[in-house]
Amino acid sequence: MNAAWLFASGLVVTIAVSALTLAYLRRPLLRILVDLCGTEDRAGFWLAFSNVTLFLIPVLFALHRHPASGSFVEAIFGIGDQLEAALLGLVVSVAALGLVLSRFIPRNELARRSKEVATAQR
Repeated sequence: MNAAWLFASGLVVTIAVSALTLAYLRRPLLRILVDLCGTEDRAGFWLAFSNVTLFLIPVLFALHRHPASGSFVEAIFGIGDQLEAALLGLVVSVAALGLVLSRFIPRNELARRSKEVATAQR
């Protein structure tokens, strides 16, 4: 296979995985951001900011890897290496977003909500 096609294939899969991740996280992330930011407009900005970050970091990681052309097996491993880098970028960006958000969630609010959930379950 041609190295350019391998590289493009890896990027397409990376973009698809990033888009699916963004779609999966959109609703819960928006709820958390509205709660933390206080208004939908502020939350909308931070959601857009988070989406750009969560999309671009895996793409940048994937752009850094260049699969070599060769046999079909080598091509599959080359795309696998490229996707590994992209998924590492996705994990790093999601983890960083989680750490940043967790720093802004008031601890006493978490304790209060835990008690409410425990009481409601009884």
